[in-house]
This record gives sequence, C-alpha cells and structure tokens, in this order.
Amino acid sequence: MTAEAAEILGVSQTTLRKYAESGKIPVRINPANGYRLFLRSDLKQFLRAVQQSAKKRSKTT
Repeated sequence: MTAEAAEILGVSQTTLRKYAESGKIPVRINPANGYRLFLRSDLKQFLRAVQQSAKKRSKTT
C-alpha cells in the first residue's frame, strides 16, 4: 500500500502518488477497492535508478 511504499522510499505519500501519476514508478490499482499497489521490486529498481543518477551528477560537479 501507499504508506508502506512511501516509507521504503523515504518520501511522503503525496510525493509517492505524484511519482506514480508521472510514471516514475509503476503502480497497480486493486480493482476491488481502488487502492494503489506498488511492487517491492519496482521500488527497489526506482531507488537504484535514483542512486545511479546521483552518482553521475556527483562525478560531473
């Protein structure tokens, strides 16, 4: 769910929702209740991408 996923990423639930809406993180919607669902593997992949991007930026500055 959103709260747990936001905690894993270290961001607010609002930020996580914005990431999902912009396509930065894949989101699935539970058809029974409309809740957003995030796969742990997608969250880990997102964190790796952010870390790699930060490493590249630090090398250029």
